Amino acid sequence: MHYQPSEDRYSVMKYARCGHSGLHLPRISFGLWHNFGDDTTAEQSRRLVQHAFDQGITHFDLANNYGPPPGAAEERFGQFLRQDLLPWRDELIISTKAGYTMWPGPYGDWGSRKYLIASLNQSLKRMGLDYVDIFYHHRPDPDTPIQETMGALADIVRQGKALYVGISNYPDALAAQAITLLQQMGIPCLLHQMKYSMLQRTPEQGLLHTLQKKGVGSIAFSPLAGGLLSDRYLKGIPQDSRMAGNSPFLTEDRLSPELRQTLSELNGIAQQRGQTLAQMAQCWLLRDNLLTSILIGASKMTQIDAAVAALQGPAFTATERRKIEELLAGH
Repeated sequence: MHYQPSEDRYSVMKYARCGHSGLHLPRISFGLWHNFGDDTTAEQSRRLVQHAFDQGITHFDLANNYGPPPGAAEERFGQFLRQDLLPWRDELIISTKAGYTMWPGPYGDWGSRKYLIASLNQSLKRMGLDYVDIFYHHRPDPDTPIQETMGALADIVRQGKALYVGISNYPDALAAQAITLLQQMGIPCLLHQMKYSMLQRTPEQGLLHTLQKKGVGSIAFSPLAGGLLSDRYLKGIPQDSRMAGNSPFLTEDRLSPELRQTLSELNGIAQQRGQTLAQMAQCWLLRDNLLTSILIGASKMTQIDAAVAALQGPAFTATERRKIEELLAGH
């Protein structure tokens, strides 16, 4: 049966203006970092994308190296577009990135003009698109002049290969420099994608203020700290968990006795709010409109439903804020 999206999808989701632009992003965006490579079935991945759109999630976030192998997520998403979503292309925000190793040799990594433009051309071909909505430089390049990298981003917009550009993983001072350079080139920086969660609060040390001051949107990846801020690790390390599977992104030494105690107490606050720990962690990131959106990953449709439902959660009371800050001190 041909896919038909839910007719009430826009009554479910909340949206926020991205910086000083005219673009609104869903408060919950869908990331294809995990569960969209050759290690998962295409039909499972396809159902997740369909379900996300049914919930009003219009923003799908990719990168050239997402898989495994690198490029697989874009290829698979391109299949889903052709099979299901192409009639609704103008309702979608599709983003991709370049900045990590993609192919051998000196032109397949980092931030040169050669690499960025070649990589985006490959990404467009994999997805079967004429343009993406957002193209990011995925990480700073210590060797390529930042003027060259930002100049390539600006030219990509002028060429019509991306409607907007953004940066990812840039520290505060370098982000400010990149944003200023793009402004001088007449191509504003739309969005900064950063690692941010209750357990990773570096963006609060200046970056979020810089982005707000300069009118740039913000979106967080790993909002659940790789799963630590879910209920998966409250009683230890499950055998089927990412941590038990020797993930380089989530190692066993991360789950100290002190952190387990903190997670348990945070979970208690979440339960009093009528939420899961994961839902509270997502709401906490979106408090005070500090962020435009958060990126979730999912292997089950119920995870998408829970994230969307979290948007209806209660505002944090002053007491809850104080208790959470006390618990997070030192983490």
